[in-house]
Amino acid sequence: MSTQTVAARNPIDKFFHISERGSTVGREVRGGIVTFFAMAYILVLNPLILSTPDSTGTFLGGGTDGANLAAVSAGTALVAGLMSILMGTAANFPLAIAAGLGINALLAFTIVQMPGMTWPDAMGLIVLEGLIILVLVLTGLREAIFKAVPHQLKVAISVGIGLFIALIGLVNSGIVRPGGTPLQLGVNGSLTGWPSLVFVVGLFVIAILMVRKVRGAILIGVVTAAVLAAIIEAVAHLGPLGEDNPGGWGLTVPALEGSPVQAPDFATLGQFSLFGAFEKIGWLAALLLIFSIMLADFFDTMGTMVAIGAEGGLLDKDGNPPHTRRILVVDSIAAAAGGAASVSSNTSYIESATGVGDGARTGLSSVVTGIAFLLATFLSPLAAFVPYEAATPALVIVGFLMMMQVTEISWRDAAIAIPAFLTIILMPFSYSITVGIGAGFIAYVVLAAVKKGGAKSVHWLMWLVAAAFVIYFALGPIEQALGI
Repeated sequence: MSTQTVAARNPIDKFFHISERGSTVGREVRGGIVTFFAMAYILVLNPLILSTPDSTGTFLGGGTDGANLAAVSAGTALVAGLMSILMGTAANFPLAIAAGLGINALLAFTIVQMPGMTWPDAMGLIVLEGLIILVLVLTGLREAIFKAVPHQLKVAISVGIGLFIALIGLVNSGIVRPGGTPLQLGVNGSLTGWPSLVFVVGLFVIAILMVRKVRGAILIGVVTAAVLAAIIEAVAHLGPLGEDNPGGWGLTVPALEGSPVQAPDFATLGQFSLFGAFEKIGWLAALLLIFSIMLADFFDTMGTMVAIGAEGGLLDKDGNPPHTRRILVVDSIAAAAGGAASVSSNTSYIESATGVGDGARTGLSSVVTGIAFLLATFLSPLAAFVPYEAATPALVIVGFLMMMQVTEISWRDAAIAIPAFLTIILMPFSYSITVGIGAGFIAYVVLAAVKKGGAKSVHWLMWLVAAAFVIYFALGPIEQALGI
């Protein structure tokens, strides 16, 4: 009896179609762990971003003495865990979910600072936004818009995201920092401190193992860098990065203090007011906020699932991943779930590409990532152990892998090449997937319209979406004109 036949009898293999996609259970487990390590920073970063008081002086989780960071972290891990497992089992796609960066900053620094707005009011907007997107998915509109996008624009989205996550890796690791120019190498043009060495070692370990075709190269590189970071911190006591300590660790220090286990605090769950914002700032302002959040969620996920599918070789001839509607349904539920748990909208994570880059091809990897997040509700000290400098080399390597698709774009056809170029460059330059997609869509319909007979070839949904992005980019002037 062949090995393939035996594998097919394995219930896990059969449920996730692991053999059919050219993977193994071990590879899926490894990919899920790699993805978790690449995403674990959100357990520290999300509570820090959401730690500002609202307009009434009240912090998330209740009280006026400070945010309940432990509760926000536990809630972040809980929702990420459950939604990642749901993505893996319902959509069988190697895409993990967690609180979305960008939207959490919008909540903390803009929405809850509006007169009268509270954290429950802001989280109510997130719940409504997720429910609206869910309706759009169930009616088929969200999937129809996704399928109306030309294949080469989907490729450009994937390439742009690759550059974006590579830049995220370089910035978060401190290899690239703000300076005399918008960005510069390290401190004053030079790499500074032991953490930079950890990043470089991790990057080259992964690259060398990939050249040698060693399975698990990314995970081995991350673990190697994390161990090196722990040894350096134990000897040198570098401490956290700061203005007076440019050679410190970014975000987390690779050292354990006290017990690695603590009981989770889920105090933030259910702390939302569904229509509170409408009473505080009016229906028009509330609807505009929901629109802007929804548009960001809507297209971030589209770009992410295309990029992940392309990296894993899971797209069909039109550039669509398998079970597209299921992926979008789970992502929509996750957005509402994040608001209901008061940890911000949850969305598909591009860091899932690290697990796919390490061989993951099915939803089992997302289930593994989800289980790791659930365990992290009890092991938050361990979740925060891996510093940026050890995890971010994986993002740079995956950025390289995604960049390889750029040859699929017809660069001699300006009508598609210019929109693709704008999509690719604006994602890293604006630090926003949504901005890159919006600029590319608008440029595509405009340039297609001026081609001889080109306007008729553009799907009507592309025109509709481009118009929505025009409104999105002009939200500031619109709100100012309306006196909002």
